[in-house]
Amino acid sequence: MDSPKVVETGLSQMLSLLVDGSLETEFDVHLIGGFEEVSPQHDNGGDVSESDADLDSYSLPLCSKIVHTLWSREEKFHIRTTCVLGHNTKRDSEGNTYPIFNGFVVETATGTVIPACFDRSSRCPDEIVRRIRVSASYEDTSWNGKLLATYDTATDCFKIAPCSWTRRQYQIALSLQHYSDSEILSICSTSPTAEGPDFVDNLRRQWNYLIEHPHWMETFPKKQPRIFTRSADGRWKKC
Repeated sequence: MDSPKVVETGLSQMLSLLVDGSLETEFDVHLIGGFEEVSPQHDNGGDVSESDADLDSYSLPLCSKIVHTLWSREEKFHIRTTCVLGHNTKRDSEGNTYPIFNGFVVETATGTVIPACFDRSSRCPDEIVRRIRVSASYEDTSWNGKLLATYDTATDCFKIAPCSWTRRQYQIALSLQHYSDSEILSICSTSPTAEGPDFVDNLRRQWNYLIEHPHWMETFPKKQPRIFTRSADGRWKKC
């Protein structure tokens, strides 16, 4: 849920996967990730464009909407962790703000939240296709108002349902590839100074894939999902 506009729908869909209309189930909630994206110019009272001002308030309306939606629903929620906004913000020597938590692991048995970093090998299967689905799904009307869920906890498998995209994604990829890393950060990120070191590389890998596979049917032949199950050695294999 990366926008206040989708919080209510997203939360309803997530809860529908967990309960069957019961209001007695209690849910532990961990709010982690949003931080105060305040630019040094804005913080020091300098001239800030309207677009910069919008970016400076990206997390606040989202966090507020999540809390308000939890409060207004009939289900029972227990907020166990609140590490957002000022509680999840640090600054560098130039005044740029960064999130304290860039990633985390939750021990589901205890609810313990542990800071974590994930290298490329630990990001589960089909990372690039999953990234493209997130960025291109707005072109596929069959996904309007739906969550792009991929992991099935009951069967311990990834089922990446088909998602279509148009040639526009290919054209966007071609147009962005020639920019420098700093330009890509400025164009594609809401918080350029806070992105991880592989942010630009991940985008370039997505664009390369789209350039090599401009038609979505190459990725999802016969509109079939891409399914991955865990092998005996713990690795993922495509079915």
